[in-house]
Amino acid sequence: AFRQVNVAGTERLARMAATNGVKRFVYISSVKVNGEGCEKPFTEHDVPAPEDPYGVSKLEAEQVLHHIAEDTGLEVVILRPPLVYGPEVKANFLSLFKMVDRGIPLPLASINNHRSLIYLGNFVDAITTCINHPKAAGQTYLVSDGEDVSTPELIRRVAAALGRPARLFPFPPALMRFAGKLFGKSDAVERLVGSLTIDSSKIRRELGWKPPFSMEQGLKETGEWFGKEGKRLGR
Repeated sequence: AFRQVNVAGTERLARMAATNGVKRFVYISSVKVNGEGCEKPFTEHDVPAPEDPYGVSKLEAEQVLHHIAEDTGLEVVILRPPLVYGPEVKANFLSLFKMVDRGIPLPLASINNHRSLIYLGNFVDAITTCINHPKAAGQTYLVSDGEDVSTPELIRRVAAALGRPARLFPFPPALMRFAGKLFGKSDAVERLVGSLTIDSSKIRRELGWKPPFSMEQGLKETGEWFGKEGKRLGR
């Protein structure tokens, strides 16, 4: 299913674009092409190491696009973002907002990790830059807000955006990982306790791009949307 959408669908769209005179194709890939996390920040020079079907399909789509570029002259730019947040966010990030808003105590105070994120407004700005900048053609870029945060720090920032207290208490991360294995939730637990950071210096250096919004601004915008609409989602 991932291949049908991410590979076959992307290939068809790119070939149609080239046939109809489109000059540049900006593909939204994923940092999952690099892997699920490592001791040092991911860069564009790392050997791809996707670990799940989604990441594998994104890598295969990138490879297909490079072949199309060679065949047709289509300028391809690939962006690999980490988790994207902002108004209309769903899944785990929306769940986090709901738990903080409801004042649910979270056993995450002992976690000492680092995660890269990108606010939707920053990501759109990066996409626009890649559409217009002549040096972007044929390049792959990792993009983020440039403010890596730990899980407890993220929760504190979410709480501040919502005007709520951050209710955190300590619990050993090793026991969380053990419980994750026990209940088949290792991936979900690792996203809370593990690190995943990226080095976005390449796009800043080559294209002069810098995020127009801070993480604080991004979370504030997300919090305002949540207060108006997000609370009702998933009920």
